[in-house]
Amino acid sequence: MHKNLKTQFCGLDLDSPIVLLSGCVGFGEEYTRIEGFSNTDVGAICLKGTTLEPRLGNIPSRVTETPEGMINAIGLQNPGADVVINEIMPTLDKAETRFIINISGSSVEEYGEIAKRFDDSDIDAIEINISCPNVKEGGVAFGNDPEMSYRVVDICRKNTTKPLITKLSPNQTNIALSAQRCIDAGTDGLAVINTLMGMSINTQTRRPIIGNNQGGLSGPAIKPVALLKVHQVYQVSQQYNIPIIGQGGIMTANDAIEFIIAGASTVGIGTALFYDPLVCPKINAGISQYLIEHNLDSVSDLVGTLQLNSAVSPCDIDSNK
Repeated sequence: MHKNLKTQFCGLDLDSPIVLLSGCVGFGEEYTRIEGFSNTDVGAICLKGTTLEPRLGNIPSRVTETPEGMINAIGLQNPGADVVINEIMPTLDKAETRFIINISGSSVEEYGEIAKRFDDSDIDAIEINISCPNVKEGGVAFGNDPEMSYRVVDICRKNTTKPLITKLSPNQTNIALSAQRCIDAGTDGLAVINTLMGMSINTQTRRPIIGNNQGGLSGPAIKPVALLKVHQVYQVSQQYNIPIIGQGGIMTANDAIEFIIAGASTVGIGTALFYDPLVCPKINAGISQYLIEHNLDSVSDLVGTLQLNSAVSPCDIDSNK
């Protein structure tokens, strides 16, 4: 591994700024079956979204390819927190990389209970997926309400001493406000962004291709949105030294570098693995070479170095209202 890629995130020492994203690598074992793939090429792995009780997930179809991306609606299929803790986590090779559990719930109380259970495990950190629907409040996603986001992070903070990373939804009016409230509640890091909601239609049947009707759009198609959201969140997070996992359509080293310049301390790789399972070493090499070429000693020297254009048109000013 290139020495200039070593970085810190939420108090964790990472050998690479790359984080493999939840839902894309199962419970850390799926891509290890591919010749040439190694978990040692990444700084951390976010394990599959886990709920308190087992879930079967949504009806098929669950995944469909779209121009420059994909839509998925897996529905958080998982064996439940106890199975993950007692049966899956002991099989993980902790010497290879860091492991982060992604937790999801349908009530504030469920989030708190899951956080408490993983607090007693040897997981390195906990990522909170606040894009789940709140069944007690009519199904509105927790992450689309800054105050509800605060409540979820707050109860997790009270139930664990592990580093907390809150995964922010782009499907809201003011992501910076949501970031602020999550920081107020005690999050140690932020993941920006989760998927955008989308739909794909079969014109022959005139029905949505996804069984759930709608799903999360990921891949290169959402990269411009994700970059802007990282920049917006960084304006808040930098005031508190809260690091960001920048994610959304990263396919190349140059993509990753853009996110770091926008304010991300680490970069999330997900959909890109479906195109090229061996993409991580290429991204590592590209970031390392960029740092050398620009006389930078580490990734942290590049974080948030974006310089905005000084000339702003009246239309741009009006659109920011």
